[in-house]
Formats: sequence, structure tokens, C-alpha cells
Amino acid sequence: MPMIPNKTNRTTDEWLRRIGAQLRSVRIDAGIEQEALARRASVSRGSLSALENGSGSSLRTLVKVARLLELDDWMDGIAEDSTVPSPLEQMAAQRRARRPRLRVAHGGK
Repeated sequence: MPMIPNKTNRTTDEWLRRIGAQLRSVRIDAGIEQEALARRASVSRGSLSALENGSGSSLRTLVKVARLLELDDWMDGIAEDSTVPSPLEQMAAQRRARRPRLRVAHGGK
């Protein structure tokens, strides 16, 4: 299976720390205390702290926090709709293209 290139050469831990730091910065700039944001997002303060510190969290926690921080555009950038078909869709289209078409003769009365 071919590897997807890592254009930035960042490790997973580096990405976690970078994303967490960005979320912390947005929260602080918005003047929201960690405890208040955790309560509004229905996550524990520990989960929010782990997210901000880059020490691990769930995708659900990330989305809840990002939505409350009004980072919908940021999330759209991550999960943008792709007009490129997935590899599975491409394979299915190739299979369909290779199948011989059956012609049906319609007899007139």
C-alpha cells in the first residue's frame, strides 16, 4: 500500500501540540476560562486541558470545542467536500467501464 506523503514532516505529537496551542490561543483571546469552555462544550476540564496541551483527546472533544470557539471555517478547511472521487469510487467506475454493454433488441409488432 503506498504511503501518503507527509508534506511538513511533522509527527502526530507535533500536530497535536500545534492544534492544541491554536485552540488555547483562540480561547484566551476570546476571554473564556478553561473551566467555562469545558462546561459549555459538555467535556471535562481534564479533556479540554489534554486537548490544549497536545497530550491527546478525542475527535468529539475537538469538534465540540472548535464549534464553541466559532472555528467552523477552520473545520471546513480540514473536512472540505472533495470533488475528487475516493480510490474505491474510482475502482468501481473503472470496473463499470470495462463491463460490456448489453444491447437489447426491441422487436416491433
